[in-house]
Amino acid sequence: MAATDDNPTADRPAALPLDTTPPVRPPADGAAVPNGRMPRWLPRAMVLALALFATFQLGSWAFHQLTGLLINVLIAFFLALAVEPAVSWMAAHGLRRGLATFLVFLGLTVLAAGFVTLLSSMLAGQVIKMVEGFPDYLDSVIRWVNHTFHSHLRRVDIQEGLLHSDWLRKYAQNSAAGVLDVSAQVLGGLFQLLTVALFSFYFAADGPRLRRALCSVLPPARQAEVLRAWEIAVDKTGGYLYSRGLMALISGLAHYVLLQVLDVPYASVLGVWVGLVSQFIPTIGTYLAGALPMLLAFTTNPWYAVWVLAFVVVYQQFENYVLQPKLTSRSVDIHPAVAFGSVIAGTALLGAVGALIAIPAVATLQAFLGAYVKRYAVTDDPRVHGHRSRGPGGPGALVRVRRLWHRRPGTGETF
Repeated sequence: MAATDDNPTADRPAALPLDTTPPVRPPADGAAVPNGRMPRWLPRAMVLALALFATFQLGSWAFHQLTGLLINVLIAFFLALAVEPAVSWMAAHGLRRGLATFLVFLGLTVLAAGFVTLLSSMLAGQVIKMVEGFPDYLDSVIRWVNHTFHSHLRRVDIQEGLLHSDWLRKYAQNSAAGVLDVSAQVLGGLFQLLTVALFSFYFAADGPRLRRALCSVLPPARQAEVLRAWEIAVDKTGGYLYSRGLMALISGLAHYVLLQVLDVPYASVLGVWVGLVSQFIPTIGTYLAGALPMLLAFTTNPWYAVWVLAFVVVYQQFENYVLQPKLTSRSVDIHPAVAFGSVIAGTALLGAVGALIAIPAVATLQAFLGAYVKRYAVTDDPRVHGHRSRGPGGPGALVRVRRLWHRRPGTGETF
């Protein structure tokens, strides 16, 4: 029978089975949840967000607290890379790797201790000489002041005025208070040095074990890349330090000969000082190292300081353009501008430590990435060699001016 308006059951839904709950339609978007309850996922999302935020804060705090340790580990790693060739050579000739590492570090310690001892004795001798000669120097200054300004100063009056001055008392109090700070800094520096030495010893002695542990968590293809990067880092870091050591030896000998000819005291110690500081402080190390010999030469004869300055400038040019390219062309082959920029970047990031490790780090990265950069043959274009091509208008302005200059007036002929 067709449904009509008179049939009330036409639009009525079919009867549901007994004991069946009618379906509940989900609320529309933006509609409130029935009974005002929050969604089930919201508490879990809030807890997860709070946990992530707490983890980030904890990690940031731990990183800032461990920055000093991480820098020490980085220094130790590069030092271990530097001594790796010597340790591997001694281990290949029958010595145990631990003993070979100990002998290498013992030699470095003896050299460092000898340098510090010589430099300390030189400085102590100069300080004693200055203290002993200070009364005579003060008398000469007083005589010059009395003669120039017609005054009547006496050394006794000046000494009493200094002893009873508030400035000297405050300086003594501040110095006494700063003794503890200096002692704490010295102890902190010694502890830092010990930390670097221990980590570098373990990195060098257990180098093969460290490489195996690192490769054990990587697939075979990645293992080959890691080992190749490690080998490049060893070659570049060791080559950089050994080439710097050789240049330090040449620079020290050259400056020693000059200071010995000028009869400047402590010529041997000053030669070692100039050699080490000039090579292991990049870019400006030569000029910083030359300041101390210039000062001592000035105390001997002011003209000697001029000679030392001239020699430092000339030798720096010889080293930059002749010596350094020959010694570092195979070990650290990077452009001087790249080296200078890397030193600035390393100094900005890690201070003096960054300045020391910047060049070998950039050289390692450059050598590693060079294997993955596809290179093509360069076209034979004059512009590649720096020659500008002539435009459609004919020869350049310089050529036209030259032709007009050599043209005879009124004839149009050239000479």
